[in-house]
Amino acid sequence: MHTFKRLAPSLLAALIMGTTGTALAETRITYKSAKVGSSYYQMGVELAQAIKQGSNGQIIMTVEESQGSVQNVMEAATRTGNYVFTTPPSLVTRAMEDSGPFEKKPSPKYKDIRALFPIPSLTMHFVAHKDANINSFADMAGKNVLIGKGTFSAREGEKYLKLFGLDGKVNLANVELNNAVPALKNKQIDAFVTASSFPAPNVIEAAASSPVVILSMSDAQIEQTGATKVTIPAGTYKGQDNPINTTSLPVIAYTTTDMSDDVAYELTKTFWTERARMGDTAAWWKGVTPDMLANIPGKIHPGALRYYQENNFPLTAANR
Repeated sequence: MHTFKRLAPSLLAALIMGTTGTALAETRITYKSAKVGSSYYQMGVELAQAIKQGSNGQIIMTVEESQGSVQNVMEAATRTGNYVFTTPPSLVTRAMEDSGPFEKKPSPKYKDIRALFPIPSLTMHFVAHKDANINSFADMAGKNVLIGKGTFSAREGEKYLKLFGLDGKVNLANVELNNAVPALKNKQIDAFVTASSFPAPNVIEAAASSPVVILSMSDAQIEQTGATKVTIPAGTYKGQDNPINTTSLPVIAYTTTDMSDDVAYELTKTFWTERARMGDTAAWWKGVTPDMLANIPGKIHPGALRYYQENNFPLTAANR
């Protein structure tokens, strides 16, 4: 108390305002992710830690569990403030059109959704036991293949088998995807299909416990799928000596126009400056590159856009 009495009124006011300014500078963000225990929820936790560290504690991100991307987008219609969520960009397009899963729950707020930055994509993996002699998709005929149930990988896996002329020619194993690795190791199945950001934990486990072959797609096959091409670098998995060409489903972190330009700028800047450090502890972040901004078909938040323009990131006319 005696110290404050001796201070000039103007200096005392400056100290009080400085303290208040620091408190107000802290920004809190809600990050709507995925189911607890999933790789995308883990990514959310990693991202929250990186954002806190990279912003010196000025941006605090709280990770919320989600039941899926559709829920994430729907909540953008009712959430206010600094709401960030993850979803494939195709769902945002459908929301803005009030089509697909949003047809019965339309909202003008969907048009306020804006992109921030890409996160690791869902990447298709076709993993076979080496002893099954599956070196191409044609070799899967007559084999026991696990594609799981009710998941993105199951839907895509079934679609690809049909596209590649294997409809009715593959024995689909009635086993849950979380049992794929022990089933492959014990040769109860010949192969399994999974979609996860690479390196995928279950593929790492499979390659470590058994000799495996991960199938690569031709450019013609990738074109058939209509999906985005991605290359898994050689050496990503044990015994994988060559790059693997496959497909992916881009996933983007979005917010709405409720987020201020300054917050969007700082959040985006911190993400990209921390990305390399995140990749040192979790390899799937290494797969995120500036070129992945091309997977954003619509507008980027003005604050994030300012960061990209200042740093010469590749952008499209639709992003502006």
